[in-house]
Amino acid sequence: MTRRSTNTAEAAVERQVTIALADDRASAMVADVREGLSRRQKELPPKYFYDERGSELFEKITRLPEYYLTRAERALLTSSAREIVEAFRPRTLVELGAGSAAKTRILLDAMRDAGCGEEYVPVDVSEDFLASTARRLRAEYPNLRVTPAVADIGSSLGLPERLPGPVLFAFLGSTIGNFDAPSARALLGRVRQVMRPFDRLLLGADLRKKRHVVEAAYNDARGVTAAFNRNMLRVLNRELGADFNVGSFRHRAFYSPERHRIEMHLVSSREQVVHIPGVGDVRLASGETIRTEISCKYDRPSVRRLLRAARLRLQDWIADDGRFALAIASPRL
Repeated sequence: MTRRSTNTAEAAVERQVTIALADDRASAMVADVREGLSRRQKELPPKYFYDERGSELFEKITRLPEYYLTRAERALLTSSAREIVEAFRPRTLVELGAGSAAKTRILLDAMRDAGCGEEYVPVDVSEDFLASTARRLRAEYPNLRVTPAVADIGSSLGLPERLPGPVLFAFLGSTIGNFDAPSARALLGRVRQVMRPFDRLLLGADLRKKRHVVEAAYNDARGVTAAFNRNMLRVLNRELGADFNVGSFRHRAFYSPERHRIEMHLVSSREQVVHIPGVGDVRLASGETIRTEISCKYDRPSVRRLLRAARLRLQDWIADDGRFALAIASPRL
C-alpha cells in the first residue's frame, strides 16, 4: 500500500471514530434531556452550559464585580500555593473542570519554581475550549507535559494511566457545589479511587454567607449570567435540533437558606410547546421553570462530612474572612 493510500485509510478511520463519538454524545444528551424534562421540577444538567460560547461567558462572569468567588479563591491560592506545593512536591497536577486554567497558573508557577512540575492534566467537558487552553499552556510552559482529558466529571474522570506521582488533584471554583450531596460524594469517591497514599486533593469551597451577597453574584447587573443561563437552550437547539424560543425565557437565581444553596432557573414567560427530536414535545406553562444549576455553600463541618463520606480526610483548611476556603484532603487508608 502506498503512503497516500495509507493516509487516506487512516483519515477515513479517524472520520468514522469522530462520527461515532459525536453520535454517542448526542445519544447521551437526548437521554439527559428526556429524563430531566420529564421530572415534576424540570431540569437540565449544567454541563450543557459549556460549549465554546458558554465557556467564554463564564470566564466573563468570573471577572464581574458581583462575582466574589474567583477573586477570593485567587487570593487564597496566591498566598498559599508555594506552601501547598512545598509540603508534598506534586509532579502532576490534575484539574477537574479546568476551563481556561486561569487560576491554575498560580499552582503551575509554584510547581515550576519548586522544580517538581512534570505534567498537567486539565479535565473538562468542552473539547474546543480545552484544546485552546492546552495550546496556550504548552506555549507558556514549554517544559511541562500538557495532557488534556475530555470528560464529564459527573460520570467519569477520563484520566490517562500512570501519571507521575505524587499527584495534586485540584477541584477549584467551588464547582463541587454544582452537585447535590449524593452526586458530590460519588464524584469525590471516584477521585479517591485513583488517589495513591501520597496524593492530595485541593478543593475550593464557597462559604455560607448573607443571602444578598450570594444572590448578587448570580444576578449581575450586566446580565452576563442571564446570557450564560439562556445559552444552554442555544446549545440544545444546535446539538439536538430543538426549537426553544430563547427570548421567551428569563433568568432567575435565588438562595435557599434551608438548603444552603443557590438555584438557577429559566422561567417560561408564556405557555409554550417545545419540540426536541428524540425527546418529543415538552409543554411549559407560563411561569413554569427549568432548573439549570444548583450551587451549594459550605462551612468547615459540612466539608469534613462530605470528604469523610468519600473516604478522604480533611488535612488542612485555608480560609479568608468568611467568603471562601481551600480544603486539602488526603486518602483515608
